[in-house]
Amino acid sequence: MTETETEAMPRFPADFAWGVATSAYQIEGAVTEDGRGESVWDVFCRKPGAIRDGQTGDVAVDHYHRWGTDVGLMAELGLTAYRFSIAWPRVQPHGKGPACEAGLDFYDRLTDGLLSRGITPVPTLFHWDLPQRLQEQDGGWLARDTAHRFAEYAALAAERLADRIPMWITLNEPFVVTAFGYALGMHAPGQELMLGALPTAHHQLLGHGLATSALRAAGARQVAITNNHSPAWAATDDPADVAAAQAYDVLHNRVFADPVLLGRYPDLSAFGIGPGGLDCVLDGDLAVISVPLDAYGVNYYSPTRLSALPDSPLPFRMEHITENGCSIADQVSGDGTVDDQFRIGYLDGHLRAVHAAMTAGVDVRGYFAWTLMDNFEWAEGYHQRFGLVHVDFETQRRTPKASFGWYRDLIAAQRQPSGA
Repeated sequence: MTETETEAMPRFPADFAWGVATSAYQIEGAVTEDGRGESVWDVFCRKPGAIRDGQTGDVAVDHYHRWGTDVGLMAELGLTAYRFSIAWPRVQPHGKGPACEAGLDFYDRLTDGLLSRGITPVPTLFHWDLPQRLQEQDGGWLARDTAHRFAEYAALAAERLADRIPMWITLNEPFVVTAFGYALGMHAPGQELMLGALPTAHHQLLGHGLATSALRAAGARQVAITNNHSPAWAATDDPADVAAAQAYDVLHNRVFADPVLLGRYPDLSAFGIGPGGLDCVLDGDLAVISVPLDAYGVNYYSPTRLSALPDSPLPFRMEHITENGCSIADQVSGDGTVDDQFRIGYLDGHLRAVHAAMTAGVDVRGYFAWTLMDNFEWAEGYHQRFGLVHVDFETQRRTPKASFGWYRDLIAAQRQPSGA
């Protein structure tokens, strides 16, 4: 028998938030409806060879039209919170100027629909879908002005929704935007600047700080940021490999955490940057970035094993990356069910780790499983399935997997009063 069959899940606090997470471009579709502008991902998906099999998020899983069905699935799970992202190009089609009311109306309906089912909305303002106009005209996150445009957009969203939404998240995984979007060219906008991409890290964090103040001024009660963190493991005990792992830890983890939490950047000398730091950091920026937060979101995928790479702008080679376990080759059986036991084991193990961290004194208030349903998985198109719900991308039929039932039953047991 497996651990999940023999050992009950430890009990979490009664007010612990049980949720799932999604993002706008991965699920919404409807990319030309109701005044939505182009995002960098719309353009990147049209680039030959950028996305596996030339797939796009034009339709995705049609959440824009099927959100009521999807909220029903969340209610069936017994969720108390739902983390989604607001598409910046729906609110400001060109990344600046007045709000598109039709775009905000969609999130208005979604917010009220969630609240009517007892689910707290937790929106993320930026999950990688930068308005294309900002990229074309200003250079996107390479431009300092984009941070100010982001704060203006945050204010527009909060002015409409903050009366009903308590917790707001500014950015999702800014490391991915910097590394995959601007340094390596694997994600939108597809630039290959290597270390020349570092200003995008600072400008995203500056945008976070400016948006935090704008959100609070518009009535938001709680503000957070979400970073993805990866333990950096040296491939061997060789000092060069140890130094490579330390350099990667700085770039992946500390560049995006230290300014927010400590008000300073880490030592960047491993990348040829002297004590003066990044030229794009101006007086007062770090005070803006390190404005106190109400929560800090951690996304965890995998550790990274690294070895030294001499004579390279990046002083490391990623030798081995372990899968996070959520993306598996789900098989639909003859009776239409999906028995994803591996995913159940993954979720079970991580929730036990969360509980152990809480027992050790870490203040964890909630858990959001990635993700509610199979969707458009960026450069992999529709080939990776992470969802608790299987989606037939041809018909848009939603079928809860075994992991859906497992999570539903776990939440029900956790929400039941002790001793009941």
